[in-house]
Amino acid sequence: MIATTCVIAHAAQRLAQPHHRPELVFSRDNDLGVTERLQPVARIMIVEDDFLVASQMEGALTQAGFEVTAIASSAEQALELAAAERPALVVMDVRLDGKRDGIDAALELFANHGIRCVFATAHQTPDTRARAEPANPLTWLAKPYTMPSLVDAVRRALQLLERRTS
Repeated sequence: MIATTCVIAHAAQRLAQPHHRPELVFSRDNDLGVTERLQPVARIMIVEDDFLVASQMEGALTQAGFEVTAIASSAEQALELAAAERPALVVMDVRLDGKRDGIDAALELFANHGIRCVFATAHQTPDTRARAEPANPLTWLAKPYTMPSLVDAVRRALQLLERRTS
């Protein structure tokens, strides 16, 4: 009961400040005691139609130091939020609310905005993967997965993006 209350309170807090974007930056003190700014936090969007799973994902990614820019439960919502928020990458489920699925959303995100996805889904048949291939997915994470494996997959995906832009 306590966990559910916390999740609901967190969701209400998120809705109360939809445009709040904290500027999170990693920093550390160097040998001289001067604070150095490191790279900005990566902006991640979650597309997952299961509210509790999405909340767990948000918590794990935030705790790992990422900024979760938005959570969407449908392809239409994902496309609208991604255009506004411009995340570095999207963690995408295949099965979503609505008529369109996560592959439709991923294809459009990649074609229109160059945004790539980490697919976190139970639906990984060869046909599904072949249909998603034009979206150039960064990796696939099979459900059920642990939150540490999600964080690891996102970190690896970001490293791939960095290598390709360097």
